[in-house]
Amino acid sequence: MTEPSDPPIPGVIKDTMRQPLAKRFYNAATAEARNGAFMVLLDGRPVRTPKKAFLQVATLPLAEAMAAEWARQETEINPARMPLTRLVNTAIDGVSGRAAEVAAEVVQYAGIDLLCYRAAGPAALVERQAKSWDPIIAWAEKWIGRRFILTEGVVHVTQPPTTLEKFSEKLNGRNAFELSALHVMTTLTGSALLALAHAEGLLTATATWTAAHIDEDYQIEKWGTDFEAEHRRATRWRDMEAASTLLALLA
Repeated sequence: MTEPSDPPIPGVIKDTMRQPLAKRFYNAATAEARNGAFMVLLDGRPVRTPKKAFLQVATLPLAEAMAAEWARQETEINPARMPLTRLVNTAIDGVSGRAAEVAAEVVQYAGIDLLCYRAAGPAALVERQAKSWDPIIAWAEKWIGRRFILTEGVVHVTQPPTTLEKFSEKLNGRNAFELSALHVMTTLTGSALLALAHAEGLLTATATWTAAHIDEDYQIEKWGTDFEAEHRRATRWRDMEAASTLLALLA
C-alpha cells in the first residue's frame, strides 16, 4: 500500500519529496553546527533539499530529530516515513519567501473553520461539540478581540471581515517553519483555530486531534470503522505529530 503525502500547501508546493525510493547509501546520519546553522549530515556530508538548498535549521534538537529519521531508514529511503524532514523541506523550498501566501491560506480556513459549523443533532453529538469547541471559540475571540459566527449544518456563514483581519494579524512575523507547521495542522484538522490554539500552548497535539475528530469518532462509535480508514487516520496523525514536533523544536 502506498502512503499518502503530507497535506499540500495550496499554491506553494505539492510534495517536494515524492520520487521513486532510493537505496540507502550512507552509514551514519548526524547533526552538526555549520555556518551559523544546524545541518543534517550523511557520513559527514550535508543533506540538501529537493531544490538543492542545505537542509539546515535554527536549533540543534530539530536537526537531531531529522537526523534520527534518516538513521531509521533501512535498505531504502522512504520519504513517507520521514514526515519531519519532509515538512522542513517544504518550509525551505516552498514557503521561504512566500510567507504571506501561506498565511493567507490559513486565514481562508479560519473563514470556514470546522469549529463554527455545529451539528443540529443528535443531542449527544451537539453536547460533545459544545464541550470541546466552545472553550476554543471563547479563547480565540478573547485572543483576537473579535467574534466568530456559529451556525448549524453545512450552510455557509460569512465571518466578519474584521474578525479575519485580526486573525491574520496573529500570523504576522511567523517564519516559514512555523507557517508550514500551522498550515499542515490546519489542513489535517479543518480548523485554523485548533492549529493556532495548539501553537499558542492552549491544547496538546493529542487534544487538538481529538477535538478535530469529534464527529468522526461519534460515527465510529455508532457504525464502526475499517482498516483503510484506520490506516489513513494513523498516517495523518503521524503528520500532525511531525508538525507539532517542528513547532516544539523551533524554540
